[in-house]
Amino acid sequence: MKNRTRIFVIVVFLFLGADVLPAQTNDDLSSSNRRARRAYERAEAAYHLRDHKLAIKELEHALNRDDAFIEARLLLADIYFQDGNHQQSIPHWQAAIAIDSLFFPAAYYYLGSAFLRSGLYREAQQSFHTVIDMNMLSSGLMKNSKQLLQTCEFAMDAKEHPVDFSPVNPGPAINSRHAEYSPALTADEQTLIFTRKKPLYEEAREGYRHYYEDFYVSHYESDEWQDAKNLGPPLNTTGNEGAQTITADGRHLYFTACNRADGLGSCDIYYSRREGPGWSKPVNPGRPLNSPAWESQPSISADGQSIFFASSRPGSIGTTDIWMATRSASGNWNTPVNLGPVINTKGNELSPFIHADNQTLYFASDGHPGMGGLDIFYSRRDEHGKWGEPKNMGYPINTHRDEFALIVGASGKWAWFASDIEGGYGESDLYMFELYPAARPSPVTYMKGFVFDVDTREPIGAGFELKDVQSGELITASEADPGNGSFLVAIPTGRDIALNVSHTGYLFFSEHFSYADHKTSPEPYLRNIPLKPIIEGYSVVLRNIFFETDSYALQESSFPELNNLFDLLKQNPEMNVEISGHTDSTGSFDYNMELSENRARSVHNYLINKGISADRLQYRGYADTIPVDTNETEEGRASNRRTEFKIIK
Repeated sequence: MKNRTRIFVIVVFLFLGADVLPAQTNDDLSSSNRRARRAYERAEAAYHLRDHKLAIKELEHALNRDDAFIEARLLLADIYFQDGNHQQSIPHWQAAIAIDSLFFPAAYYYLGSAFLRSGLYREAQQSFHTVIDMNMLSSGLMKNSKQLLQTCEFAMDAKEHPVDFSPVNPGPAINSRHAEYSPALTADEQTLIFTRKKPLYEEAREGYRHYYEDFYVSHYESDEWQDAKNLGPPLNTTGNEGAQTITADGRHLYFTACNRADGLGSCDIYYSRREGPGWSKPVNPGRPLNSPAWESQPSISADGQSIFFASSRPGSIGTTDIWMATRSASGNWNTPVNLGPVINTKGNELSPFIHADNQTLYFASDGHPGMGGLDIFYSRRDEHGKWGEPKNMGYPINTHRDEFALIVGASGKWAWFASDIEGGYGESDLYMFELYPAARPSPVTYMKGFVFDVDTREPIGAGFELKDVQSGELITASEADPGNGSFLVAIPTGRDIALNVSHTGYLFFSEHFSYADHKTSPEPYLRNIPLKPIIEGYSVVLRNIFFETDSYALQESSFPELNNLFDLLKQNPEMNVEISGHTDSTGSFDYNMELSENRARSVHNYLINKGISADRLQYRGYADTIPVDTNETEEGRASNRRTEFKIIK
């Protein structure tokens, strides 16, 4: 029994990650071969020093001297298993069991685990059945065996019902002989930022351990990805930067950096903002987003108002959990909240990715039923903010290996991930694949262009707001680049959207997107926006003022737009305006004149009731006398039916 106790203690300590093993005497070992025993002792000493390469060499010497040296078999199997060489550990677990199946009964459990991590599910199933039938292990290992048996059954069923999966390598413009991973896309899916891992010295030898990580960017132009460029300082440093996420407009980057002087924990989340062609010096947002624990793998929502990340902070359900923080009205991050037991398990949840629809979350987990390692799952958030039961992405997206860090483009059609699939350019490459329909998020399209002064043509760093027409809920807020006026705004489908573009000293711009019936991503809206300065004679079409057909009663969905006009008048007390109503040419002129005047008066009265002085306001109906489009088509007539305001003083 002394021998069995010794090896049981060794293996249990190894799997629990203990640094120090209990001292044992040479007399405890099963082998009578003196040279084999000495080689084993040298192997143990090397293991204590974490020199697995030397330990394996000495254990092989020991087994060459005594093939039935069971302690050497078990320790060699365990070291291979710890190093992730699960398939190499299998023959040594099997050999130890063949020598004496009762010497260390837990060998069946670890053999089953090695089979599982090698994708040999039927063999793993048999091993776990043996463990359960023997009923000789601790309650913890017995419980684990039953859970892993369910994993085997899930994996075998998943392999019998594969999902569509055809990964495509985007080519050498993005991938190199080094490792590429952690992709991030803008809303138009035409700018890709990723991490590349390189040795400190170009001619690194085998076994070299010193690497650095930098961010690279590639743009999709002329139907192909352009050569990736290093983003350079101050974003990249001589240290490591990685696991980045970018807002839909491509202007705000969050990433992970470890062991920095201004860090709170082992790894923290940092932030940088694009300013023209470059990036600002990264800053640590501090508490409460970061903590003395480990924070990593952030994913920012399209509107920049919430961030998801992995952390080991207190309050976690498992080893690492997914947490979420929202932004306060002042722009600071609120205290993060745990996503709860629907998402998080007692295992590991990692690499969250919140899609631009702000409803679909993709993440990696080894705690939910899967294929044996880390699998990718997705969950959808309902209208009450509750997350649905996670669904496994299926085989062959998930395999017996660890899969994680998947992202999905705004359109919902294409997903990106990193893999060392055979035939790539280097250690790991970025791949893209068409996502099967059931796993797709709600599609998101985008509006893209430039904002500029209508008179001077100078760029304007205007602010953008998208609101739900029916509820008035703020969907996203963004801003144009003050350097060149460029903007990119993600527009969710499935509802009616009101857009407002504004900047101090200018009249706001109003637009309406009706995507309530869209189930697939519509064409993007490409438009340059000229803002008009606050000068007498300039006018603005209020595209988000709504009336029932043949009625002048304001719909409640008009209030956000009316409030924008109220704010403009309040901020500019010297400004007087005329509210004008316009119709199409359908119906009699007298009827249209009365309707257009009544509609203008409704807006006029709303503003007075809000507190704007009546002597600053005029209203007038113009019927169909000032068309802006043809009255021969429905689209043209819709453009002609409008409400405007014009500065008259």
